[in-house]
Amino acid sequence: MAPVRQRNAKGANAAEIEKKIKRGNALRQGSSWRGSRLLVALLLVALSACGAATWLYMTSLDSDVTETLVSQGELVAPQPRVYSVQCSEDYDNYKRYPGCTPQKCGRAVTDGVVTREEAQTLRRLAERGLALAGSEGGASILDLHSGALSMGKQFVNVYRYFGERLKDVFTQEDFQLYRDVRGRIQEVIAQTFGLDPALMYLTKPTFFSRINSTAAKTQHDEYWHPHIDKVTYGSFDYTSLLYLSDYGSDFTGGRFVFMDQNGNRTVEPRAGRVSFFSSGSENLHRVEKVMWGTRYAITVSFTCDPAHAISDPALP
Repeated sequence: MAPVRQRNAKGANAAEIEKKIKRGNALRQGSSWRGSRLLVALLLVALSACGAATWLYMTSLDSDVTETLVSQGELVAPQPRVYSVQCSEDYDNYKRYPGCTPQKCGRAVTDGVVTREEAQTLRRLAERGLALAGSEGGASILDLHSGALSMGKQFVNVYRYFGERLKDVFTQEDFQLYRDVRGRIQEVIAQTFGLDPALMYLTKPTFFSRINSTAAKTQHDEYWHPHIDKVTYGSFDYTSLLYLSDYGSDFTGGRFVFMDQNGNRTVEPRAGRVSFFSSGSENLHRVEKVMWGTRYAITVSFTCDPAHAISDPALP
């Protein structure tokens, strides 16, 4: 009888062991499935994160979309190409001057005011003047009105510092052309925005600029930051730029960029081209960094406030 009981015990033990094995296999399968579900969930999270990152990247690209308003190769003449924008509230913070304070705002470009030959003459004037000194960084200025000239990391008065030597640098004809061009720019701004030119006044700073790819040494060399002229210079109501060199052949980079909420819009410099605009925050802008070559231009600024008027320059 004992052997029979032993065999029955062994059979019972075997059956119990088999049940445990089956239960273990089931548990392992369940654990494996739960692990797989966890991996799937993690994969989905990763894919979602990648999708979100891609969306954010594409969104950031959208904010940098650039439209070229006028390319270097186009000739905009005889009438300016005008782009209207809604005036900002900036002008409400200043005294209003009927017949001058912006009632309609915008930006415009023309190649019909200054000839390329005149631009070349003005560029040679700038080259001779800036050859007297110049910034250690990539941006130098020459202001014939105040006499400010970049020298190293500071400014000097070109009239006082160089005195009689200037007779070998500038001519009366140079200054007369400068005055004539300023008058033509003032006239086209008045016509475009419906102003009385007699109520517009030249204001400071109005200056020649020379920009190249040399690294900035002081904050005065950091010309590329976005800014609003009416905020930076409270007297500004209308800003204009006369380009004296050509984008693409004389330099690359250095395009003028209007920074609108729905994208950037650029003007490519062309010698003799005048770009002008109302100076408020409706025309937030910057200049691209110059990558190679040298960019020459003149910034000519106008105010409606006679208290901030400056005179045309005269050679001493």
